[in-house]
Amino acid sequence: MLRKVLIANRGEIAVRVIRACKELNIKTVAVYSEIDKDSLHTKLADQAICIGKPAANQSYLNVNNIIEAANVTGADSIHPGFGFLSENAKFAKMCEECNIKFIGPKYTSIEQMGDKVKSKELMKHADIPVIPGGDLKEKSLKEIKEIAKKTGYPIMLKASNGGGGKGIRIVKKEQDLEEALIIVKKEAKQAFNNDDIYLEKYIENPRHIEVQILADEFGNVIHLGERDCTIQRKNQKILEESPSIILDDNLREKISKAAIKAVKASNYINAGTVEFLVDKNKNFYFMEMNTRIQVEHPVTEVLTGIDIVKEQIKIASGEKLSYKQNKINFTGHVIEARVNAENPKKNFMPSPGTITGLNLPGGNGIRIDSGIYAGYTIPPYYDSMLAKIIVHGQNRNEAIAKLKRALEELIVEGVPTNIEFLLKLIEDEDFKKGNYDTSFIEKKFF
Repeated sequence: MLRKVLIANRGEIAVRVIRACKELNIKTVAVYSEIDKDSLHTKLADQAICIGKPAANQSYLNVNNIIEAANVTGADSIHPGFGFLSENAKFAKMCEECNIKFIGPKYTSIEQMGDKVKSKELMKHADIPVIPGGDLKEKSLKEIKEIAKKTGYPIMLKASNGGGGKGIRIVKKEQDLEEALIIVKKEAKQAFNNDDIYLEKYIENPRHIEVQILADEFGNVIHLGERDCTIQRKNQKILEESPSIILDDNLREKISKAAIKAVKASNYINAGTVEFLVDKNKNFYFMEMNTRIQVEHPVTEVLTGIDIVKEQIKIASGEKLSYKQNKINFTGHVIEARVNAENPKKNFMPSPGTITGLNLPGGNGIRIDSGIYAGYTIPPYYDSMLAKIIVHGQNRNEAIAKLKRALEELIVEGVPTNIEFLLKLIEDEDFKKGNYDTSFIEKKFF
């Protein structure tokens, strides 16, 4: 078992990893930027070390400082959390070269599955359905127009090394293509330091379904069911739930088998998520693979009773999977809502500031993952997520009722939040009936 884990992240995911390590009797090191000195994760870890100035590129994205922090504190491993360096193959490779265990997949898998074009080609060879499209690298505008015409409008332009909903544009007609290309290339360069993009057919009115997998270095692979992540705003997930109400047993089995097939085709190790789009005719297509822990992983943990972060650490320590596929039990219905410091009345503008008062909900079937406390000052440099509320009911209706109750109990004073918006969302009749797709929020609320 690993002895000391450095968490190369901040906020609630850093707190989440620290808690798992404590239960495994593993020492922890928190890293923080100058502005995060009083963050909760620095208080809970066994050690805390400053890695730079507030801007992410000078701290949480500063590879050299993080590696040096691991060396100085004697950490034998690094957990990257999500975001920041979690899907950075160069960072994972550097950890390996410095004899520091990267708690995640091999850097070769991150390279392979993180590249949208390469991963789709791999899936094609594995006979997994993929969305039609093509790589635009080193293509002229004329060639791109030909690819788009062949694919058929509407199309979607995406950053080849993208994630988190960034570097994406929908193009409905050829006249808009050139301008969209310029915008997506610029966004991709700013967000991922790589302006390679690709084109794919835009699947209208889809559901976004992802399958959680675990794989060890002995060739054992299991899935932990699906999560429905269809409720999004500008490609950013807002609500996630499991099981998905649009999957029957037959389609669920097909998608789960495809996810395991994808993992085996890429020789993947550790936790990961295989993401699919399901169209209105119940056809499903491989979209991408996230080679890290997901924001919404607690949905699966609550549904199955399996601690995914602990499994990540055990796999990284060289252990076999703790579970067999036929021993996985799925109980009830789980929904997660992301509570953000943002103002929905001002186009969801992030709202940094000091939390002057706080009451977190509780009771049967409610879990809160958060890194905030009363008196905590939310910095303007990072993601605006404050907390995740995860509710567990015997069925979907009960889960919705519990989420409503939890949101009504939640009090965050001092900064605007999206709590009121979340309540409107889950009280909507179409949401309750399951009548929605990935454009639901834009069509219903704007």
